Amino acid sequence: MALKNSQYYAIMREYEQKQLKSRDIQNARYEEVYKKLPEFKSLDESISILSVQYVKKLLDGEARALDSLKEELEILRESKKNLLISAGFPADYLDPVYECPDCKDTGYIGNEKCHCFKRAVIRLLYEQSNIREFPTEASFDNFKLDFYSPSLYDKTTGRSARTMMVDTLKICRRFIDGFGKEFQNLFFYGDVGVGKTYLSTCIAREIMNREYSVLYFSAPRLFSMLSQSKFDRNDVDAKNMSDYTFGCDLLIIDDLGSEYTNAFIASQFFTCINERLIHRKSTIISTNLSLDSIADLYTERSFSRITSNYAMLKIIGDDIRIKKKIEHREERK
Repeated sequence: MALKNSQYYAIMREYEQKQLKSRDIQNARYEEVYKKLPEFKSLDESISILSVQYVKKLLDGEARALDSLKEELEILRESKKNLLISAGFPADYLDPVYECPDCKDTGYIGNEKCHCFKRAVIRLLYEQSNIREFPTEASFDNFKLDFYSPSLYDKTTGRSARTMMVDTLKICRRFIDGFGKEFQNLFFYGDVGVGKTYLSTCIAREIMNREYSVLYFSAPRLFSMLSQSKFDRNDVDAKNMSDYTFGCDLLIIDDLGSEYTNAFIASQFFTCINERLIHRKSTIISTNLSLDSIADLYTERSFSRITSNYAMLKIIGDDIRIKKKIEHREERK
């Protein structure tokens, strides 16, 4: 499910609450200043009177009088500022306090949605796309290299599981540090349970902490949503989600190959990765499939896009989930 009308209105109500909070803070500060500086209130009242006169003269077309009033208003405003500073208040103490100065807590800059509105939308989409269901301990701080044996070797390269993972972690860190500045994509492949999804989750959390939009999908769920968007033109939710899938800063497609694959799915997969490449939006893909199987199932065209534009990261090792179960069993003894 994507953003519904009720969710849109919920976000807009949040902005209304932010605006009310801003006004409450500003009113409280005015009361504080008026109490400490009675003359400040007198200056405000004088400005109000002059402002009314200014508008009246403006409507009457009295240009000379306007210039005089304008000068008086500037003098009064400068007096207010100096008085505020002399009493130990910051010069901007009575300015509105916004959580987002760019849109002034309205959610929009002109007719365009503000970046903070987009983050609010993505936050809701997160909740619907399972990314919050990942274990809270999934982070690089908790990542254990001990799960990757220095004595287990890849038959193709002759490198150990430990060495390969050390290099993979360096590439993941470069991906995170360069996000938003360098266009990068990652492709994790290897057997079941070697930590591909865990790594993707670690990266997602880091990217989210930097306030970028991230969407996670298992492959079956992604293609189900894209199919719904394609075949049911009346499904606004699926259409919205499809748009965010193509436009989010980072898309994670987990467990590619676990879905039922046919010519349509292969076509949708190509469209998805190709559109994101064109618009330079980063993608992470993980799969248990071999590279040969990827080429067979999703066409050489998709395979070419991946191998040409993604860092291909093979992960080998024993099933970590089984290792953890054994560890827990040992701890209970």
